[in-house]
Amino acid sequence: MSERAQKVLSPTIYWVLSIVASYLFVIYGWFRNDFAILLGQLISYYIYIWNLDETGVWKRMNRFLRSILVVTPIIAIVFVIQNGHYFIENFFTNEKIPVWLIIFGTLGQILFSLRFVYQWLYSMSKNESLLPIGFWLISLVGSGIIAIYGIIRVDPILILGQSVGFIAYTRNIMLYKKELNNRLHDEPIFNQ
Repeated sequence: MSERAQKVLSPTIYWVLSIVASYLFVIYGWFRNDFAILLGQLISYYIYIWNLDETGVWKRMNRFLRSILVVTPIIAIVFVIQNGHYFIENFFTNEKIPVWLIIFGTLGQILFSLRFVYQWLYSMSKNESLLPIGFWLISLVGSGIIAIYGIIRVDPILILGQSVGFIAYTRNIMLYKKELNNRLHDEPIFNQ
């Protein structure tokens, strides 16, 4: 859609696919005992819901599905709190993932997920769901860290997901640059 419009758009399908992918990634992160993935999804999860609400899709969704989407992360957090020993043992003292790598991956996920906090704050200030250039720049850097983490962990899912993202992030940055150049050339220059 952005390619056709020759500018970056915030289509509803982006937010629908984001919430579905986030939900699946939470499950994937749980089975991989990967704290970085879980934390990253938790940070942005409810922002996806806000964007779906802002685009009008959330209210049109089935109430039961909305309830499941809202409650699932809360149930997961309650489970983690009630089973703290299991969580620490499997997520933080997992011999397959050294502590330095957990920290590295978690920092990458936090940065990558904070792009949605940035997007949300920016969109709130404009009263519409937008994807500003800062979102794509943060995406590119965070994605690079996560890709390195995925390579070290030999995680083809993370590597594939971030590789595809690189293309989209880079292309949207190029579209923003082109749009900015067009605006600069279209503005009249007044001589004094």
